[in-house]
Amino acid sequence: MSTTSLPGHDVEPDGLPTPPASVFGRVHLGYLVIETQRMTDWRRFGVDAVGMHADELDRDTLRFRMDEHACRFLLERGPAEDVTTIGWQLDDHDTFDRVIDRVRGAGVPTAEGTAEQAARRGVERLLRFPGPKGITQEVFTRPVLDEAPPVMRTSRFVTGEGGMGHVALTSTNPAGLRGYYDTLFDARLSDYIDETISGVILKIRFLRVNERHHSIAVASTQGVRLDPIRTRVQHLNVQVAELDDMVGAYQRIKELGFGVALAVGQHTNDRELSFYAQTPSGFEWEVGWNPLVVDEKTWEPVTHRGISVWGHTPVGQTVIDKLNQFRLGLGSLIREEEVVLPLAGAGIEDYVREVAPSAGRAQPGRPGFTGLG
Repeated sequence: MSTTSLPGHDVEPDGLPTPPASVFGRVHLGYLVIETQRMTDWRRFGVDAVGMHADELDRDTLRFRMDEHACRFLLERGPAEDVTTIGWQLDDHDTFDRVIDRVRGAGVPTAEGTAEQAARRGVERLLRFPGPKGITQEVFTRPVLDEAPPVMRTSRFVTGEGGMGHVALTSTNPAGLRGYYDTLFDARLSDYIDETISGVILKIRFLRVNERHHSIAVASTQGVRLDPIRTRVQHLNVQVAELDDMVGAYQRIKELGFGVALAVGQHTNDRELSFYAQTPSGFEWEVGWNPLVVDEKTWEPVTHRGISVWGHTPVGQTVIDKLNQFRLGLGSLIREEEVVLPLAGAGIEDYVREVAPSAGRAQPGRPGFTGLG
C-alpha cells in the first residue's frame, strides 16, 4: 500500500488505525427528515413497497423503522417534497464534543434541538447546524431503541457500523461539499465514477465516514457547473440483507404503480446490486444488496468508467422530463449553492487517478440524471 497521504484522508504511513484526533469511523448515518404533503403515498411507498415498519405519530408526522432504532426516516407535513435534514450518530460524547468544537470553532452557529424534535427523531438529545445545499445537519449520540421488533415485509435491513445507507447529492461546488465533510467528519475519498449522461460528462465522488463504501456521494457536471435536479437530494440508499428482499421490493414497487428510475443492475465501484425507484416526493430511492466493505489497510481510490457493470437500465423517462431537467440546469447557473464556507474552506479539488481494471461500460446513451451512485 502506498504511504502517500491522499487529499481529505487521515492515513498513517504504516496503515495503522486512525489517529486519535480524527473522528473517522465514529460517525454513522442515523436518520433523515423528509418534508412532504403526500403522507398517504409515502406510507404506501415505505411500508407496502420498500417494506419498512411505520409509526404514525399524528396526522402530520410519520416515522419509518428499519431496525431497533425508533426512527430512521421522519416524515413531516410541509411543502418542500425533499430531504430537509440529515442526522448523524456519533459514537460517544468525546466524538460529539470534537465535532461541535469544529463547527463552533469555524464560527458556524449551532442550536440545541428541542425536546419535541428529539422525541420525534427518536434520540435523547441533538444539536443542529447548517449544511450544504440548505440541508440541516444534526448530530446525536444516543438513539431511542424500541424493544418491539419492527413489522416489515423485508426480512432485515443492514445498518449497524455502516449506518443506515447513503445520500447522493448533485452539486455546482463539489470541492466545497467535500471540504465540508472533510472538516466535519474527516471523510475519506473511496473512489470516483466518470459517467456520460445525455452527452453531459459527470464526475461522482464517493465519500466514506466509516466502513461503508460511501455515506455521501457528490455528482457534478464537468466544465460548466449545472445542477439539473430539483430536489436537494438526488437519491438515498438503503441496504437489505437478502437478495430476495431486493427482488421482492422491486416487484412490489412495480405492482403498486410506483415509478422505477433504473432497473436492477450492479455498480462498478462498490459492486452493490440495486435498483432505483421514484419516491412520492420526486427524488429517487435506491434499494441495494451486498455492497463491499472497505478495508482501510488496503483500499486505494481509483476512477471507474460508468456507474454499472451491467443493468441499471433507465425506465420511463420522457422528452418532457429531459426538457425539465435542462431548464433546471440552466436555472442553477444563476443560483449560488449554499456550501457553509467556514466549514468548506478552500474545498478539496479532484485529482486524476488511473482507471480501475474492473471499470464498467461507458453509457453515452443514458438519458437522464438518475441513479448517481
